[in-house]
Amino acid sequence: MYAAATAPTGPAPGPPAPDGRPHTVGFDQYSLLIDGKRVVLWSGEVHPFRLPSPSLWRDVLQKMRAHGYNAVSIYVSWNYHSPAPGSYDFTGVRDLDLFLRIAAETGLYVILRPGPYINAEVDAGGFPGWLTATEGTARTSDPTYLSYVDEWLTAVDRIAARHLFTRGDGTIVLYQVENEYADHVTSPLGRDYMAHLYAKVRADGIDVPLFHNDKGRNGHWAPGTFDTGGETGRWLYGFDGYPSPSAPPPDWGYFGVGGVKGGSTASPRTPGFVPEFGGGWFDPWGGAEFDGKGYAESRRTRDAAYERRFYLTNLANGIKLHNVYMTFGGTSWGWLPAPIVYTSYDYGAALDEARQPTAKLVPMHQLGHLLQSVPELAKLDRADDVTIDEAGGEGGADLGIKGIEGIKAYHLVNPDTKAHFHVLRNDTSDDRRVSLHLDSETSVTVPVPGLDARLIATGIALGRRRLRYSSAQPMLWLTAGRQDIAVFTGRPGDPTETLLECASKPKVTVLEGTARYAYTDGALRVDAEPGAAARVLVEGGGATAPLLLLFADDEASARLWRYDTPSGSVLVRGPALLRTATVRGTTVHLAGDTVKDADLEVWAPRGVSDVVWNRRTVRTRATASGSLRAVRRLPGAPKVTLPALTGWRRQAENPESAADFDDSAWRTADRTSSYSTTPVPTGGPVLFSDDYGFHYGDVWYRGRFEGGSVADTVSFSYVTGTQGLLMAWLDGKPLGTHRMPVPDKKTVRKGTWSATATFPVEVRETTDAGPHVLAVLVRRMQHDEDGKANDSHKAGRGLSSVTFNGASPEVSWRIQGEAAPDPVRGPLNNGGLYGERNGWHLPGFADGRWPAADFPRSERRQGVTWYRTGFRLTVDPEVDASIGLTLTDDDPARAYRVQIFLNGWNMGQYINDVGPQHTFVLPNGVLNTRGPNTLALAVLSDGTTSSGPGKVELTLLGRAAGGVPVTLVDSPGRRN
Repeated sequence: MYAAATAPTGPAPGPPAPDGRPHTVGFDQYSLLIDGKRVVLWSGEVHPFRLPSPSLWRDVLQKMRAHGYNAVSIYVSWNYHSPAPGSYDFTGVRDLDLFLRIAAETGLYVILRPGPYINAEVDAGGFPGWLTATEGTARTSDPTYLSYVDEWLTAVDRIAARHLFTRGDGTIVLYQVENEYADHVTSPLGRDYMAHLYAKVRADGIDVPLFHNDKGRNGHWAPGTFDTGGETGRWLYGFDGYPSPSAPPPDWGYFGVGGVKGGSTASPRTPGFVPEFGGGWFDPWGGAEFDGKGYAESRRTRDAAYERRFYLTNLANGIKLHNVYMTFGGTSWGWLPAPIVYTSYDYGAALDEARQPTAKLVPMHQLGHLLQSVPELAKLDRADDVTIDEAGGEGGADLGIKGIEGIKAYHLVNPDTKAHFHVLRNDTSDDRRVSLHLDSETSVTVPVPGLDARLIATGIALGRRRLRYSSAQPMLWLTAGRQDIAVFTGRPGDPTETLLECASKPKVTVLEGTARYAYTDGALRVDAEPGAAARVLVEGGGATAPLLLLFADDEASARLWRYDTPSGSVLVRGPALLRTATVRGTTVHLAGDTVKDADLEVWAPRGVSDVVWNRRTVRTRATASGSLRAVRRLPGAPKVTLPALTGWRRQAENPESAADFDDSAWRTADRTSSYSTTPVPTGGPVLFSDDYGFHYGDVWYRGRFEGGSVADTVSFSYVTGTQGLLMAWLDGKPLGTHRMPVPDKKTVRKGTWSATATFPVEVRETTDAGPHVLAVLVRRMQHDEDGKANDSHKAGRGLSSVTFNGASPEVSWRIQGEAAPDPVRGPLNNGGLYGERNGWHLPGFADGRWPAADFPRSERRQGVTWYRTGFRLTVDPEVDASIGLTLTDDDPARAYRVQIFLNGWNMGQYINDVGPQHTFVLPNGVLNTRGPNTLALAVLSDGTTSSGPGKVELTLLGRAAGGVPVTLVDSPGRRN
């Protein structure tokens, strides 16, 4: 159902749930409207396909909800689900239905983004490999392309329709059509394409508002720019933004610069919507983006202060639908990554690749809870410019939104309640103290750290009392038991002043910490410094219930957890995470995590007298704060011991390079035309691997020719993505290896790389010379994305042509790539190496006759060598241990690369002399933390240096007592 009427400010709806009742989802110029109530959507991007362990989806989503997010945005990647035309797999790690159920059970709204094109730094931008070899121009109204798109959307929408919030069986509230479609905007090919997608999605029963993510602030696909079949008011304009962290935050909303390129001003009748705002940035092979420092540098440059400064600017600009890309980046495992990126997609996100919380979660935690606690923030107009000056200075400067001396001020008002909000942003690196003049008689001193920002509220409700103002930033308020509780945040040591409206003098008790207070002229002033335990109880003064004020610094605020239950709200202090809270009778049942020993304090609904933590009863005592506090601290996570990786066995492969290898079952490469955007050499044949059904990983070629004229060199022209390579043999003898260069900052975004590798040969004219056999292995490094809608995903991959100097023998070619897709692990798991085609990577493979091996290795050969071992883990079942595999080498110049297979799952690629990645996350579920595991390494070396892994070891990336139950992912062994 749909609602478009403007709603006044009122209480926000509670967390969504699949309750079986129909709901309405609409919007006006201010915000999303859910069941007629205003909602600020505070969302984080998560890609289920980058975490191939469905049990851990719940872990990530619970962490997001606990830290203040009320929505999750997900891409659905076509290539992940479709091994062939008409074939769509939504089982196992690709179970979209399961992910959407977990999101609903967790209490998160869902923004669904199924493309058909997603970009996302994945192979071909999410297009399946088989689409690269089809007729029709992608991302246009070409009928051939649309026929495939309709199949894909039918498959996705069949699942999505069951999870629409409007139907009461799920929590999908928004649905994206296409992504960053900046080309063909004014062309009928583009307008008809978007109209077709709109009509198709509606015909599939998707009745929530639809939107597009404009690449930049261009006004592309704003309402009215294409045909929506007569529907009005059901299409949102959204735009993405990845501003430089070294520049001041831009004004991209209603209250910033005007005109189409001003962001939200391109669509004044829809709420400000950023479907992607940079929560980090991706890193390419070689680490050029962050000077080889990897994602730790991304997280440093876009840290917690960056989030406050940029995200509060967005809120001040009227952005009410805000999605952080990424909140959990995950892993581009297998052959999922686009050529530009390596395996890790950590992104510098708030939750790191190993699912560990980072300091970036603190502002998200504070702002997310604020937005859910203060409904006035959902409807804001720009208010009059304010007067500010340096604290302690004389006079004021009329700054408005222009700012002065590095301080920028935004003033907003809720037109219904007249609550006011001020965002003060410091664009200098020096800590500042700003005197904010609220009116002609009242000013408040606000500390604003360098390159940071603060939100100041006036006139908001704190339960049954009203805040006049506070120099501390509000975080949340709730009612628990017989009292209201309000939390304010600030830095340790920063003095704050808070004024509460009081009709008469109240009773004030400083329960913990240090605070001063005074009652004057109908207001109670409380001066306190935020810390771990600063709390003040206010009773009477004309209010019907006590108010507990908590002043928390960042560290303390990150250990405060709100959870709303049908019985009322629960506030928990102390543990590293609160996952769930349930009230049954007089007992509140809590589930969560601890890392170190932690306090446990609980404010619960009336009548609750007992506390259970992770299924164990906790002895508590009642406090003057109205809470139940555990008598003993909760224990932290016990130590996790990881075994050394020993017992390795080794086996060289690539028999395909031998002259007498039987390739009779390989496909003959004899096609003369191709749909590739890479030209086919005159006379052919077509050698691009996609044309023969081989789309992922390595591909082999074998060419036969008879001895003829004298030739002294052979040249191979080939096409790959970043870091592709070619190695060749003639009659079983290595000719050499050619590699694409490591990208620098100028070429880092280059997609297709083409080169010609020339090797010396000796082919002499003799009566018995022949046939000769050329064997060629190409590591393709995946397909380009199609970001400019020019079919760049169809650029050739593999060999293009082969020529001889001084001769022109007729060569007949055969080609072999990956075997049939793994029915469990999917099409992106395997390439065309001999060991992959014969199950050397799988559990249960009989490697008992392989020779024993140790690391480091110092052999020198061109080709592929496999290493296998097993190991057993005995992690406590009540401990969530995040574990990685770390590969290091004392010589960073040694030229080899490693594909990592854990229990048959391809967990990524390590390139020793390129980097920057050395540690690869092994997700629980794929990793058996309480049993046996099989590890296989496929080492590809170019023969120019000694090669083979240096040091290979397991690494503990984090641990917590608690976690979620993990079901092992199906990991079948070798197929007979």
